[in-house]
Amino acid sequence: MFVAPDPGRLRLKNSLRATLGVASAVAVAELCGLSLTASITGGLAALLTLFTVLDPTVRAQRVTSALLPVAGFPVLALATGLHAVPPARDAAFLAVVFAGVYARRWGPRGHALGIFAFMMFFVTQFLHAVPAQLPELYAAVGLALLAAGAVRFVLWPIERRTPPPAAPPGLPGTGLARPTTRQAFQATAACAFALGVGQALSDTRWYWAVGTAWWIFVNTASRGETLVRGFRRVLGTVVGIAAGLLIAVPLHGAPAPTAALVAVCVFGIFYTAAPSYSWMMFFVTVMAGLLYGLLGVLHPGLLLLRFQETAIGALGAALAVVLVLPVTTHAANDAWIQRALHCVRASTAASLARLAGDPDADPAPHAAELELLLGRVRMALAPLVHPLSPLRARKARARQVLGLLDDCAREVRGLVAVAADPQASHDARLAAACWRVEAAVEALTAPKDTAGPAGAAHPRPAAAEPALAHLHGLEHALVALHAPLRTDPRSPLVISA
Repeated sequence: MFVAPDPGRLRLKNSLRATLGVASAVAVAELCGLSLTASITGGLAALLTLFTVLDPTVRAQRVTSALLPVAGFPVLALATGLHAVPPARDAAFLAVVFAGVYARRWGPRGHALGIFAFMMFFVTQFLHAVPAQLPELYAAVGLALLAAGAVRFVLWPIERRTPPPAAPPGLPGTGLARPTTRQAFQATAACAFALGVGQALSDTRWYWAVGTAWWIFVNTASRGETLVRGFRRVLGTVVGIAAGLLIAVPLHGAPAPTAALVAVCVFGIFYTAAPSYSWMMFFVTVMAGLLYGLLGVLHPGLLLLRFQETAIGALGAALAVVLVLPVTTHAANDAWIQRALHCVRASTAASLARLAGDPDADPAPHAAELELLLGRVRMALAPLVHPLSPLRARKARARQVLGLLDDCAREVRGLVAVAADPQASHDARLAAACWRVEAAVEALTAPKDTAGPAGAAHPRPAAAEPALAHLHGLEHALVALHAPLRTDPRSPLVISA
């Protein structure tokens, strides 16, 4: 977690840019004479737009950023208007939860708009905003989005030089089996539980339980993923509370050092989000403590309540994924691994066509998609390889699968690099090797009741053309995958469709 790879320093650049964007948003709000509540709202709005707007093109990112007020402003009005009517407020909050998760079916834009709408409702609870504050909250959010957009699209346009890779689409389904529909019901049930129990514990800080339940369902697809994320969120919160006792409480809301530490937390949130959810939650928790200090309400008992509400939200999420339209970890593993294997076959076929002289064949997009799919496979297998997992045999099998899939990706990258070389020759043996790779993928992805034996990998030649060497390496990795993926049905790593 301390030495996570950062190709091209993109994660570092994005984190620095986010810190600058949030700082600019808060500075603009302060220069305009807005209240502390409005400035905090603006800073959180800037953080959200920089964190959640992840469309595959810069133009699409601009459109999504422009649409954020369309999703956020009505929710701000609704939340502040219902602040003094708890039953109606709670019902509206759960409706926003359902709609926000359901919107993920429309891809990155729906995902970003859904999160922004939810967080606008959450922020009003966090700051106890009332209708009289609505005009300056609108102003703060509008100014923040303009400031963040200026930093992102004008001052430091990272994506112009390095376009962001498109995230792999979610798993298919229809009706209640559609992932977004299922998760909408799960998240709403989890948030309803968190809201009820959280209010029984505290009628003023219950929203932390709802926020915990909501965020646990972001970017998860199975029961195991959700449970692991809940554990990591609680772990990060506990460590963050300990740091808050040592850092935030002694500051007593002193503006200058608090602002500097909030900037450090913003950087930490963005820099650690990809490699470690626990570290990201650590920085979120410390930042929340610092903001409470600025508002003059921070004390050790409040941090303890924060932990209790987080635990309630995590429990609500765990109960929801177990009881409401559950999807097993094995089913999600199977779907993502099969998609990665099909991508391996597509990359191989495109590389062979390119080597054969087809100028229109381009294996590079398939190779890029494979990297994204492998990231999704690692997330799906995270519950099995977690250090606290008691399933030792399955943990070993999952690690073997990850290692072999990494071998496949390495050979695909090498093959694509060779295919891109205009001087590379088309060895007559490449077609036979490619056919064996396709047969190996077919053996791994066919239903178990129709699949034949894996067979043996073709002997590796003593000397071969680079492309042929990569194809042989790919074949050996695919044949080796047969054992962990297709045997021992009493403790399967994946379940075939």
